[in-house]
Amino acid sequence: MLCLVLAAVAASGSLHAALLDVLAASKDVIVENPVLGALLFVLLAAVSAMFAFVSIAILVPVAVYVWGEPLSMLLLWVGWIMGGAAAYGIARLLGRRFVQWLTTDSALNRLEHRLRPDTPFSLILILQLGLPSEIPGYLLGLVRYPFGRYLLALAIVEVPYTIAAIYLGAGLVDARGGLVLAIGLSAVALSVGAFYVLRKRMRAAGMEPSADTDRSG
Repeated sequence: MLCLVLAAVAASGSLHAALLDVLAASKDVIVENPVLGALLFVLLAAVSAMFAFVSIAILVPVAVYVWGEPLSMLLLWVGWIMGGAAAYGIARLLGRRFVQWLTTDSALNRLEHRLRPDTPFSLILILQLGLPSEIPGYLLGLVRYPFGRYLLALAIVEVPYTIAAIYLGAGLVDARGGLVLAIGLSAVALSVGAFYVLRKRMRAAGMEPSADTDRSG
């Protein structure tokens, strides 16, 4: 639904012109405070990777407009890695009673006792591709999955989502509604496909998750 809305904005001359006015005003503010602006973007990206109710999506077009695609990708990727690492650390150090206030408790209930520190790396990759980004960090911290392997999986998995997010933002800035729609639908297909592969792998191992843990966001 969000992709359809963004594609409509990109295709509408008046809405796109209004968007460019907002982006230009935002750029003026960031240019005056370049370091602070970059740090704030990374921080918000990290927070968005920790909490389901926070999204960095609204700021991605601003980042692309100000810094261009390559630097925006790097900043967003680093922010998401930091957020995932923080979620893992919170879960491992503070435990389940604290984590249940921060993320989807039902997903943790269904998956926490089905994963182990020796869970295959390939399954961890699929888990992170197919679940909402804030869940795997808390989940793998709770089960004490090795931090180095978790961080590597996180870094790999966030690459396609980072590329998709940045080029979706670029498509919006450049008024390319078809590109916005194509990238958005591709990201959805990747996530949904990974979720069903995850279900199949867990079913084969006798540890199938509930369907309501899909990356519906």
